[in-house]
Amino acid sequence: MTTLRFDDLKQYSDTLRSRSGEAVTVRFVEPRDAEPLQAYFRSLTTRSRYNRFLGAMRELPATLLAHFIHVGEAEQFSAVATMMFDGYETIVGEVRYAFHAETSSIEFGLSVDDRWQGHGIGKALLKNLECRAASFGAERIFGDTLRSNESMISLARKAGYAFAQSPGDWKLVRFEKQIDIQPRDIPCASWKLAAASRQFAIPPLAS
Repeated sequence: MTTLRFDDLKQYSDTLRSRSGEAVTVRFVEPRDAEPLQAYFRSLTTRSRYNRFLGAMRELPATLLAHFIHVGEAEQFSAVATMMFDGYETIVGEVRYAFHAETSSIEFGLSVDDRWQGHGIGKALLKNLECRAASFGAERIFGDTLRSNESMISLARKAGYAFAQSPGDWKLVRFEKQIDIQPRDIPCASWKLAAASRQFAIPPLAS
């Protein structure tokens, strides 16, 4: 199992920019984020929550919330995109991903606060996630979404993802992209460190 020391997590944070230039910090979720993360999901519209979890869900169940806030458990990782408002850090997006060593791939799902959709935050999150995938040595990155989720499909299409039928569920579409950047070319400074040090030695996910 991969373990990360929480006092070291800040070195894996990146500062991105929204379409209008606001600073967006992408960092690993920490245990202190439990209540803010739950509040974030509750604040999403019913449609956004449905799209994110592929079904009806008002909030994160306690067991799933626990998985979100413990980075590296079950070889899965969660990160949040935050912005500063009136001196307070506010979650405006999130991404959860897992490295599948047996297929050298990263699987992910993400969401953006409805009030901040259309501001380039989803695009920035995707680009940052591709950096993270490259640091694992992944060869491809993919996700599944509902065929009715036009926002995610449009975001993935603009980012260069290819589309195919999701295995086993006709209601879903799979979008995937080959990772062809080298660790030395990763544009996220904090993840150059992770790639160079090979800090993550991740076994296959348990089935």
